[in-house]
Amino acid sequence: MSRFFLTGIFFITFHAYSEQGVVRQDFTVHEAREVRLFVREVLPQPPVSNPPPILLIHGARVPGVPSFDLEVPGGSLAADLASRGMAVYVMDVRGYGRSTRPKEMDEPPSNRTALVRSSAAVRDIGALVDWIRERRHMEKVALFGWATGGQWAGYYASLFPEKVSALIMLNSLYGAKSEHPTMGHGSGMEDKARPGHFNSAACGTYRLNDEKSLFGAWDRSIPVENKDEWRDPNVARAYAASTLASDPTSSTRTPPSFRSPCGALEDSFYLATGRQLWDASLITAPTLILGSERDFWSRPEDRKLLEDHLVHAAKVKAIVLKGATHFVHLDRPEHGRQVMIEEMVNFVGKH
Repeated sequence: MSRFFLTGIFFITFHAYSEQGVVRQDFTVHEAREVRLFVREVLPQPPVSNPPPILLIHGARVPGVPSFDLEVPGGSLAADLASRGMAVYVMDVRGYGRSTRPKEMDEPPSNRTALVRSSAAVRDIGALVDWIRERRHMEKVALFGWATGGQWAGYYASLFPEKVSALIMLNSLYGAKSEHPTMGHGSGMEDKARPGHFNSAACGTYRLNDEKSLFGAWDRSIPVENKDEWRDPNVARAYAASTLASDPTSSTRTPPSFRSPCGALEDSFYLATGRQLWDASLITAPTLILGSERDFWSRPEDRKLLEDHLVHAAKVKAIVLKGATHFVHLDRPEHGRQVMIEEMVNFVGKH
C-alpha cells in the first residue's frame, strides 16, 4: 500500500493491475474529514503524452465500476476510452460502492429524508475534479454522466465552468414538463396527499435492490425476445455480480441486495415534474447531449429544453442513438455502443 499527500488531499493507492491496452489504479480521496471517495484511474498502456482526462459518473442506483468498468469484453466503457488515448476516472458518489456511506445506511430503511441529494453529489464530483486536475497537471477535466450522473455533471458544470473542458450527458433528465409515467405526476413517486411532492414512503432514506431489479427495465427496452442477441450474456452476468459485490452487506439478505441512497430519486421526481435544480445557461463547456431512442428515463423534451438553455456553451451537439436502450454502454456495439464511443472520443478530443 502506498501513501501520498497532495495539497492537503490524502489518498491511498489500493492496487494496480493492467491488461492489454490499459492499466488501472484505485484510490481513495477525502472530500471532507468523514467522507472518503473511491476513484479508479484507467490509463492507456503503453502511456501516451498528455491524455485528456475524463471523469465517468454513475447513475441513481449502480456505482461506478459495475456501470463502467466490467472486466469482460464489451463491458468496460472506461477501458475502451482509455485504449483510445484518454485518461479515464471512474468514481463512486458517497453512499455508493466503495465510497463512504451515510451512517443511516447501516440502519433499516425508513421514510425519513432521502439520503445523498444532488448538492452532496456535486461536492463529491468537485473533490475528484480538483484531484484529477492536480494529478494530471491540467486546468480542466471532461465530465461524462449517465442518467442521474448526467444531471449531477451538468449541475457541477453550471457552478464551476472554468474547470470543465467538455460535458457529456447520456439519457439525463433536465426539467421538461411532459408526462413521465415512471417518475412524474400520478406515479408511485408522488405523494397522493400532497400532489407535486415526493412520496418519501416510496423510497425513504435508501432502498434495497436485488439482481432481478437490474434487468426489468432493460429487458423491456430490448425489442427482441432473446435478450442475448442484444447484449452479451457475459456482460449481463458481470454487471449483476459486480453490482452485488459493490455492497459488502448484500450477501446478508435473502435474496442478496445492494443499498442505494434515495436522494437521486427525489431529485429525479422533481426534474420529471418540471422543476429545474440548476440552470444550463451557466455552462460554458462544449456540451454533447446523448439520448437513446429507446430510453425509458429521459425524454426528448429534456434534451430539447437542455439544448435551448445552453446559451453560453462553447458548442452544443445533440445526438439520438438510433435504436439504443438506456443501457447503451453495456449493450452490443452494433446497438448504439460503438457510435456513442466514437462520438465521445471525437468530442473530447476536439476540446
